[in-house]
Amino acid sequence: MTKFFEKRWLLMLLVMLAAITGNKVNAQNKVWLDQLDLSVATQGHGKPGVNKSVDGRPLTIAGKVFERGFGTHAESSLLIKLDKKVSKFSALVGLDDEMKGQRPAVEFEIYADDKKIWSSGVMHLGDAAKPVSVSLSGVDKLELVVTDGGNGPYYDHANWVDAVFETDGVTTLATFNPVASEPYILTPESPVSPRINAATVFGVRPGSPFLFRIPATGERPMVFSAANLPRGLQLDTKTGIITGRISQKGTYNVVLGAKNAKGKITKKLRIECGDKIALTPTMGWNSWNCFGHEVSADKVKRAADALVKSGLINHGWNYINIDDSWQFNRDGKDPSFQGEMRDENGYILTNSKFPDMKGLTDYFHSLGLKAGIYSSPGPWTCGGCAGSYGYEKQDAESYAKWGFDYLKYDWCSYGGVLNGLPENDPGKVASLNFQGGRDLDKGVKPFKLMGDLLKKQPRDIVYNLCQYGMGDVWKWGNDAGAQSWRTTNDITDSWSSVRGIALAQDKAAPWTKPGNWNDPDMLVVGVVGWGNAHPSRLKPDEQYLHISLWSIFSAPLLIGCDLEKLDAFTLNLLTNDEVIAVNQDALGQQGTCLQTIGDLRIYVKQLEDGSKAVAFANFGRDKVNISYKDFDKLGIKGKQTVRDLWRQKDITRLDVGKDAISLEVPVHGVLYNKFRAAGK
Repeated sequence: MTKFFEKRWLLMLLVMLAAITGNKVNAQNKVWLDQLDLSVATQGHGKPGVNKSVDGRPLTIAGKVFERGFGTHAESSLLIKLDKKVSKFSALVGLDDEMKGQRPAVEFEIYADDKKIWSSGVMHLGDAAKPVSVSLSGVDKLELVVTDGGNGPYYDHANWVDAVFETDGVTTLATFNPVASEPYILTPESPVSPRINAATVFGVRPGSPFLFRIPATGERPMVFSAANLPRGLQLDTKTGIITGRISQKGTYNVVLGAKNAKGKITKKLRIECGDKIALTPTMGWNSWNCFGHEVSADKVKRAADALVKSGLINHGWNYINIDDSWQFNRDGKDPSFQGEMRDENGYILTNSKFPDMKGLTDYFHSLGLKAGIYSSPGPWTCGGCAGSYGYEKQDAESYAKWGFDYLKYDWCSYGGVLNGLPENDPGKVASLNFQGGRDLDKGVKPFKLMGDLLKKQPRDIVYNLCQYGMGDVWKWGNDAGAQSWRTTNDITDSWSSVRGIALAQDKAAPWTKPGNWNDPDMLVVGVVGWGNAHPSRLKPDEQYLHISLWSIFSAPLLIGCDLEKLDAFTLNLLTNDEVIAVNQDALGQQGTCLQTIGDLRIYVKQLEDGSKAVAFANFGRDKVNISYKDFDKLGIKGKQTVRDLWRQKDITRLDVGKDAISLEVPVHGVLYNKFRAAGK
């Protein structure tokens, strides 16, 4: 009997140990998403939330609170190494309730080894959390993606909750970002001898104030000259600023000169006095991405000073554009926003942060810089400030009287007044309403109205339509009197945003020409993010690709960062004169993708001198290393000299009918070259 009980006790002990061990194994087989390093995720706004929303609140979907999960913001991407050790992933997904009162929309997607295996479909605020369960047997890497749902990434606070992996014994999983993080500088320092970096053409209308500062690098002091200036213009030889007015239409061929103790140089400039302005894409700075609603006259004045002090002005950057919040705001929570929006004659008033708008633009002009301003054709701007609806004539006159050279006109609330002001009460119109912008009759009307009024003003005002590409704006923007137009939703400093915008530009390319520019939105380099200032989330290679493609797209180049916080890497991106010269080329063509090899896209832009700019852009997650010789597909023939535009040096000569070129393109990176016929 004793042996029987001993055996029975031993058997029970083994069963208990097996149960304990089994439970331990089962526990190790579950890895929660919130236990991983989420900091490597890329997203459109804010920081990845660990068991919190983007705004740091409890994760809440359709009224239900969840304790565990990942709070993010479209566009969003998180890459996870599975190494074939995960059998299943399950979660619930949905929009966070903290965006009540807004109209966000997102789509959750899951990619296994770069193949989409699940999608939520478009989800909206208030939708119940949607379950996801996918098998991952044999999968090496997983990507969790949140896209913007087709209506832009506004207020897209998205949650992956109760998200868990079932693994084959591993207790954790590694997240990763395949793009190198270490910045590196390619742009050589400018020589101490003079170098003029101006575009070769400049447009002005007869009788309009002429303002042109010769952008030149080199040791100061420097003396400037301008031979063959048309009557009515004069040059300040110390500053290089040309001012005055040209009364007669015509083409004037001017020779610019710059001289210092180290040498002298000349460059031709063709002044076209006629109906067209903005004959090359606008270059400058915009206040929104770094200051937002916190913008003030003092801050933009300091930005202008920084543009000069940093030397950016010597590379052609010459616009200082004030975005939203120079007017009074409908909410009036900030004391500076409280007051009457217009005077008794309907002329718009500035808020207390902009006490002297004319004095501010005069200051910009004294530096050789131009001034830009912002409004909406609706009753409210996107930020809830006074728009131009019903007062377009007064506003156009105010912009001219104040001395502005540029207007960004943002759709915003106009969708709420397509059929007139509701019961004559602008207070009922939402600040953001993007309805009706694809209806050509209704979508074109407000922009043409302002375009016609701007043409009647006694100064040139470059007109930018900010209506997010609705109704194929590139097809009719010129007829509305504009010189540039947004082709896309707002950009963010995330790879998914830059990638998506870049890949969508080709369709608008045929409508690009001098005076007509497709605008893929601002440059997201440097310190950006008002209210949450941070270095651009784009990796260095992604920033090189971003600048290279905006260059080859002939896009307006508007810096969105804090100019008082420029680091050496950002200056390297913004002061490469050969990269800028491609953007400012007088032929005015937009580069397009002529060949795709896997994730490598090859963009080509024809230049005025007969050469071609070529960007080899890698949108994939693996380095491209190939020998390339399909030059006939790029329209390149004969013997060519190949120049590296970023490094500003010739790298090889080849006969494209016989030779190949070695391409090593980093992940999310670019090789940016210029091909010119040998001997030229």
